[in-house]
Amino acid sequence: MASSSSTSSIKKSYQYDVFLSFRGEDTRKNFVDHLYEALHRHGIHTFKDDERLKQGEGINNQLLKAIENSKLFIIVFSKKYASSSWCLNELVKIMECQKSNDQIAYPVFYDVDPSDVRKQHGPVGEALAKHTNKDIRKWREALTEASNLSGWDLEKTADG
Repeated sequence: MASSSSTSSIKKSYQYDVFLSFRGEDTRKNFVDHLYEALHRHGIHTFKDDERLKQGEGINNQLLKAIENSKLFIIVFSKKYASSSWCLNELVKIMECQKSNDQIAYPVFYDVDPSDVRKQHGPVGEALAKHTNKDIRKWREALTEASNLSGWDLEKTADG
């Protein structure tokens, strides 16, 4: 009896089109709010922590689930991004998802040089140096990986 084989690719269905990773202190009330509103206006379902986190549930678990359930990631690197262990843990998860799934990460460099993120120099290096925890190695690797992706350096884009 002849066997027939069929190949079918099963595409994952995502809850969010985009997950925004950013340091609120640097970018929430300016760049990120404008970006979020522009995406929303165009019908792009976007996860932004202050808009989507559910009261009474663990923040870290919600963030990790939202990352897993997002098709694209926009990582807004800023001077204080690396000062937040939350941001760095998000970044590690984002880079894991990018490597193992069909999810795509896009870095945006807001008021920070891409090479400072890549090499952890300048304000990024200063922010990272304040951490004294065991996760520092994987955070450094994730920063380097993400900064090597094609993205946008806002200082070199139109009027920033």
